[in-house]
Amino acid sequence: MDPSKTRKIIHIDMDAFYASVEQKDNPEYKGKPLAVGGSRDRGVVAAASYEARKYGVRSAMPSSIAYRKCPSIIFVKPRFDRYKEISEQIRAIFKRYTDLIEPLSLDEAYLDVTENKINHYSAIYIAQLIRSDIYQETGLTASAGVSINKFIAKVASDINKPNGIKVILPEEVSDFMDELPIEKFFGVGKATAEKLKAYEIHVGKDLRKHSMIALVQKFGKLGRYLHQVIKGEDHRPVKPNRVRKSFSSETTFNEDLTAVEKIELASHELCNKLHASMSKREITGKTVNVKIRFSDFSTYSKSKTFTDYMDDLDILKRTVFDLIMEVWDQESGIRLIGVGFSKLNTETDSEQLQLPF
Repeated sequence: MDPSKTRKIIHIDMDAFYASVEQKDNPEYKGKPLAVGGSRDRGVVAAASYEARKYGVRSAMPSSIAYRKCPSIIFVKPRFDRYKEISEQIRAIFKRYTDLIEPLSLDEAYLDVTENKINHYSAIYIAQLIRSDIYQETGLTASAGVSINKFIAKVASDINKPNGIKVILPEEVSDFMDELPIEKFFGVGKATAEKLKAYEIHVGKDLRKHSMIALVQKFGKLGRYLHQVIKGEDHRPVKPNRVRKSFSSETTFNEDLTAVEKIELASHELCNKLHASMSKREITGKTVNVKIRFSDFSTYSKSKTFTDYMDDLDILKRTVFDLIMEVWDQESGIRLIGVGFSKLNTETDSEQLQLPF
């Protein structure tokens, strides 16, 4: 690979961010298994400390299961304003080194440091400086992946967690991709992984045995994508102005909702919260999405798309309630309701930033 055409991409991922913030702000939690979100009997874990992860507790796990796995676990309510405050501190650190920053969430981002503000040739050195700055100024640790593109940098950042760094040099890309388990390829879930394994595709080097035509015939668009990334090809630029594609709010109730009146009231409260948040940001959408989780943890989704952007609160409330009623069988208790918008007015085509090689 010609070094003059190699990008230098860093993926920074905070370690157990929400849980680490809680442990930092509350020293009595330090070193103890902790879950952000949920309670002993209800809700879902939003984040788990590394002490809790040793017991098998993971994010998106029902709190009741987390408690069974780890009876000593501490549940705390999320404080998103605090997480956002620290996330902004971290983003300010990023900006000391580059303006090409693409946040993926409050706790992770891509940085393109091919050209950077300190005029240093080494992306590894910059990643080390950033991790050091974050620790010195927030007391939190971050892991980093450094490589030639976004795909490899993101995979790499997970390898030496927590508080680690993994570098995949240009000359190491081919060997790294060859040994990468197929489950680590983004877009490959459990079902797809099983399908790939049925064709004896277990790691990256197995993909190389198949032509792009064969992969497309078997797996459609995913096949084309896999054929590209196995060769280390990911030309997606780091986009400083990443477009938000959805907006949502959800609540897990302390007790299952079984009465129509309570379901309607809860859905209206969610709509009020969602509408206020979107209006504040001057965001509207065309598609209303509803998620309902019942007491047996079965989950259903419904949506309705309007011909134009919709910001009428009364219409939103009626639409959401009608969608819930289409799914609810009047016998099952409702454990969670989520309401969201997609096809937002923020999804406008923008010219991709072209970077000098």
